[in-house]
Amino acid sequence: MKKQIGFCCFGEINTPIERLQMKHDEALAALAPLGFDLIDGGLVIDDPEYKTADAALEKLSGKDFSCLIVCVAGWVPTHAVIRVTDKFRHLPMLLWGLCGWRENGRIITTAEQAGTTAIRPAFEALGYTFKYVYNIIDKPYPLDKIQAWLAAACAKNALRTAHIGTMGYRDMLLYGTQYEGNSMRGQIGVEVEPFEMLEMVQNMEKLDPAKVAEGVAFVKENWVFKKPCDDSVIESGVKYALAIGMKIEERGWEAITLLDVDGMKKLMGFPPAMVFMLLEHYYDILTVPENDVMGAVTQLIMKYMSGQTVPYLEYYEFFEKSMLIGVPDFVPKAATMGDVTVLPAAFGLLNASLLNVSKVKTGYVTCARLVYVNGKYKMHVYTADAQTPPAWNEYGWDDPAPQLPSLEVFPDSCTVEDFAQKVSSQHVIVTYGNYVEAIRDFCKMMDIELVM
Repeated sequence: MKKQIGFCCFGEINTPIERLQMKHDEALAALAPLGFDLIDGGLVIDDPEYKTADAALEKLSGKDFSCLIVCVAGWVPTHAVIRVTDKFRHLPMLLWGLCGWRENGRIITTAEQAGTTAIRPAFEALGYTFKYVYNIIDKPYPLDKIQAWLAAACAKNALRTAHIGTMGYRDMLLYGTQYEGNSMRGQIGVEVEPFEMLEMVQNMEKLDPAKVAEGVAFVKENWVFKKPCDDSVIESGVKYALAIGMKIEERGWEAITLLDVDGMKKLMGFPPAMVFMLLEHYYDILTVPENDVMGAVTQLIMKYMSGQTVPYLEYYEFFEKSMLIGVPDFVPKAATMGDVTVLPAAFGLLNASLLNVSKVKTGYVTCARLVYVNGKYKMHVYTADAQTPPAWNEYGWDDPAPQLPSLEVFPDSCTVEDFAQKVSSQHVIVTYGNYVEAIRDFCKMMDIELVM
């Protein structure tokens, strides 16, 4: 994902240029640890001929950045700022006011917030999408707020070129996993590309036997088996993954979802748990079952903002202060605590199932889900402490029943009852850390209703 950010610093013509340049340099240095590729438009003052503004435009034009940082180093007439910013009115902007300092027992200021408080309402009146932050003397820079906005802006930009693959559509005739194609492309930016299970079957005939053998060897060497598994089961999983991988490489998908119950299980007799695990290994791709396109889009959003390979989990039980969330099939290695552990097991009519029974990482998490309801996108979000769950199993497994990958989450941004009245899907995307501010910023940029 591209993380280019435009930067331009503004000050007034009568302020000593050395001081403005010093503040420009200090601001850029403070942003460096955030990890973005900063494109510097330089220092702009309100010179009558707009020479510095036009020089900044020349430096910034033609670059593919996701957000423009409007850094205010002192009082500046707003027209000089608009000269630059209106060329980028289609982008999210960060209005950032620097601050004064203490010297010889008194506060010295270049009137930064005189500048920002004049600019802020002008930006609002002009219809810009922006966030306003400011420094305070003797306090740390508001880097968390800046990081959140920039990460959200980069996610917004990345979605415009994102592609998701879905093998089949509407597994189990589910409602909440569907998507509306025009708004998905127009508002969110993602192109969703369906493909048929037949393409997977046809691609299996083209596989290199050596690649298949390598895949089988990888599974046997790197996964922990809780009991012996027939090589034919492993080989089938590798073949399915490599066959789907041909489509991934052909189309450049960043996330994929498969026809699970009504497809892989019903028609192929092969639960796709290990297929998903191998797709992540081979192609570094986000995975979610059951044609859950909306879940895959949520995964992309959270990956772009966090840099993580984010897992899906689903709700099994509610308690007074917590919820039990888990998966009936697989969890990505990135969310696994310890070894990738698998178990050949039988469930219902399926007697050749290779199940992921790995432990899931614990910690502080942000749980999110994008939905489309009555023509409106919404994002349901809460934060929680994710702990090791109690012993449990899903009814229907042969004894001894396996404990599925799972967490017990204790929400702290809402009560369980509040959560239950707002929950929007059986699937939820789990990201380690607190990303509420970035999600709030993202929803503002994307005209998505935030539900908490």
